[in-house]
Amino acid sequence: MKNYDILFFDLDGTLTDPGLGITNAVMYSLEKYGMEVPPREALYKFIGPPLTWSYQTYFGFSEEKSVEAVKFYREHYSVIGLFENEVYEGIPKLLESLRAKGKTLCVATSKPEKFAVEILEHFDMAKYFHHICGASFDGKIGTKHEVIEYALGRCGNPQRSDVLMIGDREHDILGAKASGLGSMGVLYGYGDRAEHEAAGADCIVETVAELAAALDA
Repeated sequence: MKNYDILFFDLDGTLTDPGLGITNAVMYSLEKYGMEVPPREALYKFIGPPLTWSYQTYFGFSEEKSVEAVKFYREHYSVIGLFENEVYEGIPKLLESLRAKGKTLCVATSKPEKFAVEILEHFDMAKYFHHICGASFDGKIGTKHEVIEYALGRCGNPQRSDVLMIGDREHDILGAKASGLGSMGVLYGYGDRAEHEAAGADCIVETVAELAAALDA
């Protein structure tokens, strides 16, 4: 594949596995409404997309109710769920190698930027990134496309043909396409091959090792 100079990484499901923390926070929010809580596996689909979209799509919440649900979610996540998380094996080595090769690395996540910074600092991975970009609490930056556009600005608005977006869900691929970037789907996270193919990923890899090989890291 093309040799990209600037690499945008999704966070959840791409750099770290946040499954426990995110699903626990969703469960907490549903309990606030007295709802029956689905099995944990059924809530993994919350990993990746913007939360308001997920509450509306998967539980039929109104826009107003979904905003309230996100507030309940963050009551739990900001204190406990944030660090119920683990780094995928091989990711730190990959990032270190890419930095050594002179690549510009950026995180572009639908997670609030404050949380993304705290997670990456906690796992000693913030040092690998030139910029850590995420959603805003006020909702002005929320979709993956909006986050990517924000990240491009933080990077000095480079040529878009020089930028590759790497992520585990269709939102990463669709956001990249909307911004005119290359896209790579990873299958070790929470999206499957059919999802990435349907979204039109330029490249799909199954493991962190395959990711490293594709990026020549």
